[in-house]
Amino acid sequence: MDFNSTVLVTGGSGFIGSHLVCSLVNRHPDWRIINLDNLDYCCSPRSLESIEDRANYTFIRGDVCNSRLVNHIFNTENIDVIFHLAAKTHVESSFESPSSFQQVNIDGTRVLLGAAHQARHQPRRFIYVSTDEVYGASLDEVFEESSPVRPSNPYSATKAAAEYLVRSYWDKYKFPIVITRSNNIYGPRQYTEKVIPRFLSLLQMNKKCTIQGTLPKSRHFLFVSDAISAFLLILEKGIVGEIYNVGTSCEIPIMQLAKELIRMVKNVPDSEVNDWLEFVPDRPRVDLRYPINCEKLQQLGWRAEVSWAEGIRQTVKWYQDNPDFWSDTSEDQGQIRSKLEKSPSK
Repeated sequence: MDFNSTVLVTGGSGFIGSHLVCSLVNRHPDWRIINLDNLDYCCSPRSLESIEDRANYTFIRGDVCNSRLVNHIFNTENIDVIFHLAAKTHVESSFESPSSFQQVNIDGTRVLLGAAHQARHQPRRFIYVSTDEVYGASLDEVFEESSPVRPSNPYSATKAAAEYLVRSYWDKYKFPIVITRSNNIYGPRQYTEKVIPRFLSLLQMNKKCTIQGTLPKSRHFLFVSDAISAFLLILEKGIVGEIYNVGTSCEIPIMQLAKELIRMVKNVPDSEVNDWLEFVPDRPRVDLRYPINCEKLQQLGWRAEVSWAEGIRQTVKWYQDNPDFWSDTSEDQGQIRSKLEKSPSK
């Protein structure tokens, strides 16, 4: 079958990547979608069960840092679009093993850029999915795309470094890159190390939600389908060489989030909600909030459509309906349990 376009998604078996791959496969039967993923601990093949037999979907198990493999893909496939999502993203782990974050997030991006730029068939878009964390923390400043980059942990530092690599290909070669910086994305199928699925998993195990430290941290939460619609709109209408914030005005204090999930999952009266909270030590460095301005993306026609109430309802229901989704990962359940009992991260 001849396809009109070929799209390579790196990290397509991860939480955001799997939603993007499914959306691309379903919306564009005339496009070939290739998913390159090494199936790390936070990925599940079950995330792509609904499309794994589709004629326009191809899965390649491999590491984005493997230059021989990546060069082979670009030499044998006419890749038109790259969505680069493959990354290590857990902030707390980045303090424990920064070198692995540098390897995947920086070297992987370098390998992919080099192969894409040197390919005989030149891609028309290279979309790099970054994070609001590159801006660092803010108490009152709202970050715009032109705001200074001040990453404050090893994870965000590697994402910022990768952004500079991506930008250099635009500056030197006019290679058609676009960068996105998004708020916290949440929804079904997210691995249990992130704050919402971690709280839900703890509650399902009849354990308390662990709150880091005493400072009033909050996060802006964007439902995964709204993030995917933003990425697809940026592919269609985004201007090459530009950066787009992808965010929401929905800012939820982490304490409020925990209490809301306790009420939804445990169905306890307000007087008993605090019984399901446990305060644990903060991690070495934690940012209180990441407010971003998304007017630039909104001018392309994007709006977040899923309300917090609807998004969190769908998310809670999915975790209640799929309690064993992550039980077939390579990690033993005891390891998952001990990780969950540590403090939650972004």
